[in-house]
Amino acid sequence: MIRLLVALALVIPGLQTTMAAEFNVRDYGAVGNGSTNDDDAIDRAINAASAAPGGVVVFPSGTYRSRTIHLKSNITLRLDSGATIKAASSGMDAPESNSYDSYQDYGHSHFHNALMWGTGLTNVTITGSGTIDGDHNLITGNPSSGQADKALSITECSNLTLSGVTFRHGGHFAALINGCHDIVIDNLKTINDDTGVRDGINLINSWNVTVTNSRIEASDDALVFKSDFALGHTYTTQNVRVSDTTVYSHENNALQFGSETCGNFRDLRFDRITVLGAGKAGIGIVSMDGAIIEDVHYTDVTLTKTTTPIFMKIGERKRCPGSPPAGRIRNIHLTNVTGSNLTAPEPSSTTGGSELTSTITGTPAVDIGPDLVLDGVNLKVPGGHPASDATKVPGEFLTTYPPRDYGTRPSFGYWARHVQGLTINGELRFDANDNRPAVITDDGSNVSLNLVAQRGSSSPYDVGVSGISGYVVAGTNTTGGALRVKATNSSGNPVLLYGEAEAGAITAPMQVVADATASGGSYVTVASGNNSKTTAPATGHDTLTFTVPESGTYAVWAKVIAANDGDDSFWVRVDGGAWTNWNGIPLGTSWHWAKTPLSVNLTAGTHTVTFAYREDGARLDQVALSNGPTPA
Repeated sequence: MIRLLVALALVIPGLQTTMAAEFNVRDYGAVGNGSTNDDDAIDRAINAASAAPGGVVVFPSGTYRSRTIHLKSNITLRLDSGATIKAASSGMDAPESNSYDSYQDYGHSHFHNALMWGTGLTNVTITGSGTIDGDHNLITGNPSSGQADKALSITECSNLTLSGVTFRHGGHFAALINGCHDIVIDNLKTINDDTGVRDGINLINSWNVTVTNSRIEASDDALVFKSDFALGHTYTTQNVRVSDTTVYSHENNALQFGSETCGNFRDLRFDRITVLGAGKAGIGIVSMDGAIIEDVHYTDVTLTKTTTPIFMKIGERKRCPGSPPAGRIRNIHLTNVTGSNLTAPEPSSTTGGSELTSTITGTPAVDIGPDLVLDGVNLKVPGGHPASDATKVPGEFLTTYPPRDYGTRPSFGYWARHVQGLTINGELRFDANDNRPAVITDDGSNVSLNLVAQRGSSSPYDVGVSGISGYVVAGTNTTGGALRVKATNSSGNPVLLYGEAEAGAITAPMQVVADATASGGSYVTVASGNNSKTTAPATGHDTLTFTVPESGTYAVWAKVIAANDGDDSFWVRVDGGAWTNWNGIPLGTSWHWAKTPLSVNLTAGTHTVTFAYREDGARLDQVALSNGPTPA
């Protein structure tokens, strides 16, 4: 009996609601006993619901054994509580031919050999609290005749919703979605098992995507964005939003771009994500086939049990028509990312090691970046490496993409090579003493690091820069000492540090005086009648503290007023050293910058500059440290 509810309308003044027609698969001959193949009955119900159109295909509690199910437009499949669709062991649709299958793996190239498939569809929803189960009958490798390798495959579709259901034993892919747009995935679950599952959700060449409140778990890639050439063309993957979701890959990548990367990616946001494990990368971005990946933001991400917390790589596999050159990865922002217990969930030959350093690398010809910003990224890695590992030089590996290829990196926190426009702010710590430096960057430009980094007991240095044009290193080790920088064939960025005189540590008779024309609305001077021209006074000081980002030679400047040659001097010193008589300050009755006689060699870290009074009319507004630029 067809339960047509379309005729049922609740008419309320000013409001009319029409309920969708329901088509119960049992009314079309489905048995639901777990052994009888019900796919013919299911297809009949789908055809009727699509013709309605917009009908709901209802699966009441039961186990529906099925060969391939053929999806249609304008339908909803609703799996009620206790309802399970289970894959048959044989009789699945044969894979269609594909003249483009040389550009990607077999599983990506064919779509009909699935428990459910559809192409060119619109308005398809799969919902409810039931389960779609491959039952170990979906193949994780290349299927033989009558076998299928995916639970759901759908191509060139629009308005697809997956909500509430659970995928189990999904084969090579629980869901393979290619060339689709306007996709909503909410409260979805994919479940890992010892066998019968590889990838979780593959979103390929797809745009206008929302993933929320889900748990995506797999043995291979969990939630992955790709662009292959299986359709004979690509679309730009864009306008993707993933939030409030848990991701877990037991042996591979958790959140991943690639490796199939023929088309471009832009405008993707990941918010409030929990990564419970990744045998390769927790956050992985690779461009292997010429793709531009840009404008990608991760915010509030927690990583645990990830072999490589962060992995970004440009390669040159060129597995797309025309053998495209290396692509680009740029405008990538990670904000408030924390990682702990960062070891492989299941160490194996797939992972290549229980832990590998976060890696950011381009190619010798193409830098990765610019605008790579890791802000508030705090990682606590396993550690345990000797100082001798700091001398390792990993190969380029331009045609492969697993993090394991690079082996042990020479640093424990980040290893970056062929990079431009990289900014990292955060903390780096280890569980077991690690004598490698925290960060090494090699070959690039415009690198800025501001870190709290733990130091190994025999670590030779904290940060290494080699062949970097324009770098800044600031921060401390975890005990408060300055970071030690080893720079080779590199140049630092110009450094200009400012401090307000009134913000320093001031002792009497030096005092703060209000002045609307001064920077910050006030300045420092000595109370009238106090002069100390022969020696610096024991009190009457103003001490300012600066954090110097890199070692170098710094000049001390001050913004002053010296009205006449009887009131034109201070005593000045750095780090409590010998006092220098700064006499003959350029005269003037308005605030102006003047260079003190001090030019000092400073290491990266915290330093003090102290002024003491000498003549009672001199006024002090701002203080600056500069390794070249003139204060303004």
